[in-house]
Amino acid sequence: MTSLREVVSKPTLYDVVIVGAGPSGSACAYWLAEAGWTVCLIEKKHFPREKTCGDGLTPRSVYQLQEMGLEDSVAANGHRFNGLRAFGFGASLEMNWPEHPVFPGYGYTITRFNLDGLVAERAEKHGATLLNGVEAIGLVEATNAEDGGLKGAAGVLVKDKDDDVAEIRARYLVVGDGQNSRLGREMGTVRNKSWPMGMALRGYYTSDRHDEPWIDSHLDIRDPKGDVVPGYGWIFPLGDGRVNVGVGLLSTGGAWKGVNTTKLQEYFVAQTADAWGLNDESCCGPATGGRLPMGLALGPRSGPNTLTIGDAAGTVNPFNGEGIAYGYETGRIAAAVVAEALLANDSSLLGLYDERLDEAYGDYFKVARAFVRIISEPKILSACVGVGLRIEPLMNELLAIMANLMRNDKRGPAEIGYRALLRLADVIPEQAYALLLGEKTKR
Repeated sequence: MTSLREVVSKPTLYDVVIVGAGPSGSACAYWLAEAGWTVCLIEKKHFPREKTCGDGLTPRSVYQLQEMGLEDSVAANGHRFNGLRAFGFGASLEMNWPEHPVFPGYGYTITRFNLDGLVAERAEKHGATLLNGVEAIGLVEATNAEDGGLKGAAGVLVKDKDDDVAEIRARYLVVGDGQNSRLGREMGTVRNKSWPMGMALRGYYTSDRHDEPWIDSHLDIRDPKGDVVPGYGWIFPLGDGRVNVGVGLLSTGGAWKGVNTTKLQEYFVAQTADAWGLNDESCCGPATGGRLPMGLALGPRSGPNTLTIGDAAGTVNPFNGEGIAYGYETGRIAAAVVAEALLANDSSLLGLYDERLDEAYGDYFKVARAFVRIISEPKILSACVGVGLRIEPLMNELLAIMANLMRNDKRGPAEIGYRALLRLADVIPEQAYALLLGEKTKR
């Protein structure tokens, strides 16, 4: 493990400095280091470290881990599962992950405590300099933003646990330090407040059902008064004697304003307690949570020599709250763009990053944001879920859409349905939704 003093003793202009060694930052560091570029990856905590998360890896995440040569390590530290078991409005359904020509037909559950260090260490083994316990506290020689983009910077100012402060300089700066990105705000990122925001809370419990082959999703989560709220509850078996139990809420124009998420979590645990053996004795500690900007809600995402990735770019999927896969993917996309800029010695090529994000997620997230707005109305949610869970083929296709596992090599029901949803997203004006909220407020 490299210390800050070692780095400072040998001043280096890195090709890339990356802040945050979560999924996005570590993946970005791996792909750049594997290609031979000099990379410094900065993480303010020491691995292994706790991270609030649902701990579920869908086939999209597994594929990225396979590409980095890490599936064997994940399998040894995690629990493999077959698919999703959904509950709602008196019905339930078990659904395998859909067949896909690229993504595997299974997922894993693994705590971020066990997962994140694996990817960061993989990057280090391929030549990246990994600094644990070092916090990035500011930009070095920040330059003004141009044309609505991020500020540029010559590097980052960092501090370690001994309060030693130093500058780490690089030709390019990639920021992946999470949804509350300190550096992102300093570079100029802001959240589009009209787009969905997630709020999640999770806790760990011991359970005899810790090794089941399904992850559970409850689609009719209710508050203590019995009213349906826009969100979901989950129980993810971890295979190590524990289950991850949590609730996620979707904010659409203040739809969960005033909802006490701690009480909601307690109420969800009470609802599922008998089936899973959840009680004070099986509880492993207090629940933790946070807010999640979704659907590329944070921007801008590129500057003259700067990029944001993962949660710092608001890349969580609004359909299902998944963030890990999009962290790995945006880290990889950013690595490719930065490598092109380095090869051509042309920083203007960073503009390709926004183009590739839009190509990869633009239409999909537009549909997801519209979907979230629609189901925030309890009557619509009740009708959709109550009917859908009783029609297995429909739910299987919806699972493919919500988990972003549609196929490019054919036009099946999921692909056709997605195109229909895309057209729907185009005809749901924001003004109409605002009027809907206004009518609800009057009532």
